[in-house]
Amino acid sequence: MAKIREKLTHTQIIAIGFIVVIVIGALLLSLPVSSRSGEWTNIFDSLFTSVSATCVTGLVVFDTYTHWSVFGQTVILVLIQIGGLGFMSVITMFFIFMKKQISLNERKLLMQSAGTMQIGGVVRLIRSIVIGTLAVEAAGAVILSFRFVPRMGFWEGIGNAVFHSVSAFCNAGFDLMGKYGQYSSMTSFADDPVVVITLALLIIIGGMGFLVWKDLIRCRFRISSCELHTKIVLATACFLVVVGTGLMLLFEYSSTAMAGMNFWEKLYNAFFAAVTPRTAGFNTIDTAGMSESGAVLTILYMFIGGSSGSTAGGVKTTTIAVLFFAAVSCTRRNRSVTVFRRRIEDDIIRQACSIALIYISAAFVCTMAICAMEPLTMKQALYEVVSALGTVGLSLGITPTLCAASRIILMLLMFAGRIGGLSFILFLAEKRSHPPIDRPVGKVLIG
Repeated sequence: MAKIREKLTHTQIIAIGFIVVIVIGALLLSLPVSSRSGEWTNIFDSLFTSVSATCVTGLVVFDTYTHWSVFGQTVILVLIQIGGLGFMSVITMFFIFMKKQISLNERKLLMQSAGTMQIGGVVRLIRSIVIGTLAVEAAGAVILSFRFVPRMGFWEGIGNAVFHSVSAFCNAGFDLMGKYGQYSSMTSFADDPVVVITLALLIIIGGMGFLVWKDLIRCRFRISSCELHTKIVLATACFLVVVGTGLMLLFEYSSTAMAGMNFWEKLYNAFFAAVTPRTAGFNTIDTAGMSESGAVLTILYMFIGGSSGSTAGGVKTTTIAVLFFAAVSCTRRNRSVTVFRRRIEDDIIRQACSIALIYISAAFVCTMAICAMEPLTMKQALYEVVSALGTVGLSLGITPTLCAASRIILMLLMFAGRIGGLSFILFLAEKRSHPPIDRPVGKVLIG
C-alpha cells in the first residue's frame, strides 16, 4: 500500500479519495433505509446522487425530500460536508482528535487539498477551516430556524435550518423543500427576505475561499494590507454581484419568473439570482420561466464560479480576472501583467489560459454529445452541462429525464469540476519526465 501511495501524485490521491467517498455514499443511498418507501434505490441513481452531493453540485434525479428518508438525507448532508471541506480536511481533524502525528508528505497533500501556497502552518489552517466552517454554518442555521420553525414545527424546522445552512455554505444546492412542490427549491420562500438574504450571504462566504477570510482576519479587514489574491477575489466578486443584480433585475423585471412580486421582492430575488449561479444551485424564481437573456447570464455566471480554495466550482473568479488583465495588458502592449501594483507571473497566466480552454472545450463537447442523444435544444443541454461542470446544480428540470449515457457525462463533469479541470487532466495523465531541451523558436500568427 505504501509503495502504491508513493507512485501516486497528490492530485491523484485527492481524486481517489473523492472516488472512495462517492462509492461509499452510493452504497449507503441504495439501501432500503435510505428511501421513504423502504425499497432499494437503483445503484446508478444512488451513484448520481452521491456524485452530486460529494461534488457539492445539487443536480438530482429524485426530489431530495420526497424520495429520501431522514437517514438518506443525513447521508447526503454528510457527503455535502465532506465535499465542501475536502475529505483530507476531515481526515486531518480525525488525526488531530486521535493525537496522531502528521508526516511531511501528508502536510504537502493537505497544502494542495486546502489550496494554500505554504506548507508551514497548514495543519493549523485546516483546523481553522473546520472550526470556521462549523461556526458559520451554525450561525446560518440559527437565523434560518427563526423562519423555518414557525412554519414547519420545532424539530423539522431545526433539521431544515441545519441542512440548508450546510448546503448553502458548501455551495451544494440540495434542498428539502419538496414538501411544497417537487424540485421547487426555495421558490416558496421568495417573499421572505430573511431566508433569501441569509442563504445568499452563506453562499458568498463559502464561495470566497478560506484563504481570503484568513487574510482578511489577519489584516483586520483592511483591504489595502491584504494579499494580491484577496484583493482580486474581493474586487471580482463585488463586480459580479453588483453587475449581475442589476442585469437580472433588468432582464427579469417583466418576465414570468418574477410575476406578482413588488419592487423590493424583485430586487433581493435578483440579488439572489446573481449570487446562486456561483455556484450554489438554489433558486427562488422559476428557472424555466426566465428570459433568454437571464438564462445566458446564468450560464456565464455558472461558468465563472467562485473563488479558488473555496467550496465553489467553475473556472474561478481569479482565473477570469487574470485572463481579463492579461488581455488588457496585451492590447496596451505592456511587457508584463500588473494588478494592484503587483506583477502576475507568466506561469499563472498560462495556467489560467489552460483552465479556461479545458472548461470551454469540455462544455462544448459534452453539450454536443448530449444534444446528439437527447431531444433537447442547445440551450437546455448547455445549461445542464455548465451547471454540472461548475458544480452549480441549477437545472431547467430535465436532469431526471436524461438517459444513462447523458447522466454519466454529467457525473464526470461534476467530478472534474469539483477537483478542478486542470487537476482532472493531471489525475488521468501519466507522469513523465521531460528532458531540459529548448526547441528552436517558431513564429505563429495570432488574431
